[in-house]
Amino acid sequence: MLSLEQLAGLLDQHRSAASAQVQEFAIGGRQFSFNSQPAIMGVVNLSADSWYRESVCLSAEAAIQRSRTLAAQGAQIIDIGAESTLAHAARAGDAAQNSKLLPVIQALRAEKILVSVETYSPAVTRASLEAGANILNLTGTEATDEIFRLVAAHDAAVIICYVAGKNVRAVGDYDLSADPVPMLHDFFARQIESARRNGVQKIFLDPGLGFYYRNLQDSAVRIRHQMKIFLNTFRLRELGFPVCHALPHAFEFFGEEVRCAEPFFAVLAALGKTDLFRTHEVPRIRAVLETMKSC
Repeated sequence: MLSLEQLAGLLDQHRSAASAQVQEFAIGGRQFSFNSQPAIMGVVNLSADSWYRESVCLSAEAAIQRSRTLAAQGAQIIDIGAESTLAHAARAGDAAQNSKLLPVIQALRAEKILVSVETYSPAVTRASLEAGANILNLTGTEATDEIFRLVAAHDAAVIICYVAGKNVRAVGDYDLSADPVPMLHDFFARQIESARRNGVQKIFLDPGLGFYYRNLQDSAVRIRHQMKIFLNTFRLRELGFPVCHALPHAFEFFGEEVRCAEPFFAVLAALGKTDLFRTHEVPRIRAVLETMKSC
């Protein structure tokens, strides 16, 4: 059980990291001040396989309307994807993804809504950036030099996700060592070096807590791992770049109240100094962050 003593011990052990500052930058002409104000990213899923039903939009019109709603509720960025990351979900080819993504990207950018696209495909990356996407939510580890060059050429940002495999649909097991931060730190340090070598300056780091891993199927193990990462987020900020977290669901524990799970985890993520919250529950997360800021 999480206790005040554990939180105090974590801070005592890594006190110098608690004061780490990260780079702040503009995305699509909008300045973000991560060191003083975290940001919210709302989710729109264009795949019928995505299990969070409230976020699923099966037409461009529905996706555009949901994006408008999320923006009005407080999301500064809208993250859209056309292939579910669930293990049983059907694969979506580049052409299929582009046919769903591009009309939505173009419409949202015409309304000056910032857009992030989740993909590991270079072809989808190229088409999405050319259509006006502001951020690549990178869920793979292959062809990264090509992908980073595309991001740099469009003055876009990239979310570098930790993926234990070549992409989010082909992962191995997650390293459940006692302290996962050094492993994440090493992975992100390598990816940051590659991204900057290819001209990318606007970078987020995402530990990938929302992805499917075979050895994280035990709910207690998975949630304990997620909580540990959330509370240790401030240590990853020592790399100098803002940290993004996809808030999980813990439906085994929350049951019919599953929509309360992301706000619960948002509290832990905020305590760990998360900079960008990726969520299906924008108004709830906004309320959590505003309440914590007032304390």
